Amino acid sequence: MAKPVGDRWAQTSLEAAQPIILVEALTKRFGALAAVDGVSFEVRRGEVFGILGPNGAGKTTALECIEGLQRPTSGRTLVLGIDTAKEPERAKERIGVQLQASSYFEHLTLVEILELFGRMYLRRIAPKELLAKVGLSDKARSTVTKLSGGQKQRFSIAATLVNDPELVFLDEPTTGLDPQARRNLWELITALHREGRTVVLTTHYMEEAQELCQRVAIMDRGRIVALDTPTRLIHRLPVPYLVRLLTSTPLPPDQLERLEAVRSVQAGNDGYCLLASSDASKTLPALLMWLNGRGATVEHLEVITATLEDVFLALTGKQLRD
Repeated sequence: MAKPVGDRWAQTSLEAAQPIILVEALTKRFGALAAVDGVSFEVRRGEVFGILGPNGAGKTTALECIEGLQRPTSGRTLVLGIDTAKEPERAKERIGVQLQASSYFEHLTLVEILELFGRMYLRRIAPKELLAKVGLSDKARSTVTKLSGGQKQRFSIAATLVNDPELVFLDEPTTGLDPQARRNLWELITALHREGRTVVLTTHYMEEAQELCQRVAIMDRGRIVALDTPTRLIHRLPVPYLVRLLTSTPLPPDQLERLEAVRSVQAGNDGYCLLASSDASKTLPALLMWLNGRGATVEHLEVITATLEDVFLALTGKQLRD
């Protein structure tokens, strides 16, 4: 059985004090096209960091430069304190990279593929341990061609972990999966994070970023247009909440607009009122007190919170899945 070499993820005091990824003014051009245009950000140790944006935003190109798979046109990318443009092989010993599309030897079993990959590293995890981690122990002697879409993605992550990386890159890991398979991948990514690994993932699914990431960078046309926690990004919106209300009697919109934190009121043809609020915690008590004073019975009341997709739409004027 293969054994990891040395202490697990041993760090110098200098490394421990630095961000695990430092990107400074990263630019990657293909002719006249700036796929990545002056991007700068840091990733902290132990977090799940998301890069969110529509197809063509520059997410994958940025990752490939950071991973050392592409050479930047300009700028600097430090991973674990290593300049990946100058020393890509040194960085690759300590990171795991799952690409959008991967090809494997069709006639080798999953165990044989992982054994082959493991021989490329000084530090590695035994194939059976990897397959157990991703829930594929019963497929150890199968080939990749016999796996379902979700199983292929899980095996791809197993291959990414073969060198026991402290930093894992996942490029749109759930694209094309059905909802159940996507949720299974979310659980696996959460498990990797609980083990102490730092995870960087790109996605164009806003619900995925909200579920998994401590912080997200939103990219559009090669640039980062916002970076913060999902909650803070949503709360930056002028109206992050929508209160949907149905009462026993019609309500005068002009009076509802006077309630605290209400920015606008829209009366629907179905009898519902929609109150756009900048702070639902202030609007709801004021609304209930106002309704009680008029003897109105509430038949339906819900608060709809804005999403990262709303944030992106507000910033760029287009949908995340363009």
